[in-house]
Amino acid sequence: GLAAAGMVPFCNIYSTFMQRAYDNVIHDVAIQDLPVVMCLDRGGLVGEDGVTHHGVFDMAAFGCVPTLAIAAPMDELELRGMMYTGLQYGHPFMIRYPRGCGEGRMWRGARFETLPVGRGRKLRDGADVALVTVGTVGNAAARAAEEGVSAAHYDLRFAKPLDEELLLEVGAKFRRVVTVEDGALRGGVGEAVAAFFNARGLDVSVRSLGIGDEWVEHGTPAQLYALCGYDEEGILKALLETKQAPVCAE
Repeated sequence: GLAAAGMVPFCNIYSTFMQRAYDNVIHDVAIQDLPVVMCLDRGGLVGEDGVTHHGVFDMAAFGCVPTLAIAAPMDELELRGMMYTGLQYGHPFMIRYPRGCGEGRMWRGARFETLPVGRGRKLRDGADVALVTVGTVGNAAARAAEEGVSAAHYDLRFAKPLDEELLLEVGAKFRRVVTVEDGALRGGVGEAVAAFFNARGLDVSVRSLGIGDEWVEHGTPAQLYALCGYDEEGILKALLETKQAPVCAE
């Protein structure tokens, strides 16, 4: 109602609780293309709150909704920029971020920055494999990319829309890609990236790290990231294995 009357409301809800409002997001916001900014707290694995509070389905569930953009910041400064971007976007805008503290990048006093919606960034050059991440898991991936492998690191910033120009660059340079997301793999960003390459006839082997078709129970975030295979050690292991894996001949 506020959005229809010309305001830009910010709606802050746990990711797992937004599941209950799926129909509202589609019918009351997206179909009407209203400028509502949905801030999904506790996106990804939340730790000791357990299986009912993990926000693992948001990117997969909402990624199919037309007109809706889904942003996922790497740190608190980027979150600030995405909130500022959502204020000006004029369409449904979702931001998902995890429980807990950020990576410590200073944001107080920084100037507000409007980010181009659906555009990612290259964080690191490499030659062996491309590492494509979305959200705060990119921080662990960045550390993993510094050890034992020449990995180019790309931060998508947006789960939807995907940065097609960036992915075309990846597909032109690399035949081995590792994607990492703090969310469900089925219907997630990794699948969308693989589908993008396939639709364009690009010969790219994609290995996706995230949460499989299973329930994740209680544990510290660090324990659960390791359990699911996308902590720093798990990402490095995947990069090394992918680097050494054979690729199909032309």
